[in-house]
Amino acid sequence: MITVFSPAKVNLTLHVTGQRDDGYHLLDSLVCFPEIGDKLTFQPADQTTLTVHGMGHSVPTDRTNLVLKTADLTMPDQTLQVDLYKDLPVAGGIGGGSANAGATMRTAPIMRDDELVPDQAFLDNLLAIGADVPACAISMPLRMRGIGEKLNPLTSFPGNGKMVLVNPRISTPTPAIFKTLQRKENDPMPEELPDLSKFDDLVSFIAAGRNDLQAPAIAEVPDIGKVLDALEALPDCAFARMSGSGATCFGLFATQDQAVAAIDKLRIDHPSWWCSRGAMQTPFDAILPKGQFKRATT
Repeated sequence: MITVFSPAKVNLTLHVTGQRDDGYHLLDSLVCFPEIGDKLTFQPADQTTLTVHGMGHSVPTDRTNLVLKTADLTMPDQTLQVDLYKDLPVAGGIGGGSANAGATMRTAPIMRDDELVPDQAFLDNLLAIGADVPACAISMPLRMRGIGEKLNPLTSFPGNGKMVLVNPRISTPTPAIFKTLQRKENDPMPEELPDLSKFDDLVSFIAAGRNDLQAPAIAEVPDIGKVLDALEALPDCAFARMSGSGATCFGLFATQDQAVAAIDKLRIDHPSWWCSRGAMQTPFDAILPKGQFKRATT
C-alpha cells in the first residue's frame, strides 16, 4: 500500500487577465499548498475501485473522478484499490479534486516501478483532466499563468507563517462565478516578483494584489463576505482573502499560537463552518508517497 498527502491549492492572488476563444480564462496567480489536505492510499487489486471517506459524500466514484482519470493516464496497465480520505470541502475553491489528481500522478512512478517521462502529449492530456492538475502535481509554491500550463516555482517563500482555511460549507461552482465576472482583461502581477522569503514581505505583496473573483463570488454567495469579516476581525490575522472561486477563504498568521487561537475562536463563534489550520507550505517529503521518484535519463 502507498499513502500520499494531497494538500489544498490556495490562490494567494488570482488575477484574471483574459479569455481565450475556447472559453478558458487566462490567469496570473500566486499559489501555495499548505499542510492542510486530503489523503489517498493505493494498492493493487483485481479491479479498479475508488472509495471515498469523510467529507466526500457528493464525490463521484466512477471514471468521471479526476483520480481515476489520472490513474488511467499514468498507470493504464494497472488495476487499483484507491481510498480517498476527504478532509477538504468539495467545490471549495482550493482545488480538492485537482489536488487528488496531482497526488495520483506523484504516486504513478512508484506503482509502475519505472520512469514516468511526461512528453508534450502527456502534459496536454494532464491539462485536459483539469487546468489545476499540473500545478497540483508539483504542490510547491509557484506562479501559475495561462490556463494553468505556465508554471514557475517560486525561488523564495517564507519558512514560517501559518494558514487558517474557513469554508461556510457552501459550494460555489467555478463556471457560475466566472460567468458573472464583468471585466475579464485585468492587469497581471508584476513580471518580476520580489523576494518573498519573509512573512511580512509576502503579506504586503499579496495585499497589493487581487482575487478578481472575490467580488462576484460574494455577490453570488454573501456568506463568503461573512467569513472574510470573521477572519479580518481576529486580532492576529495578518491578511485574509478568498481562494479561487470560493467559498473557502484563508487567513495568514505569523505564529502557531496565533493560528490555534484563531481556530478556537472561529469554532466557538461559527460551529457550523469548516475550519482547518496548518503551515503555509507542506514539506516536500510529506507530499511524496513512500519512496523516491525515479529520474529519467536523457
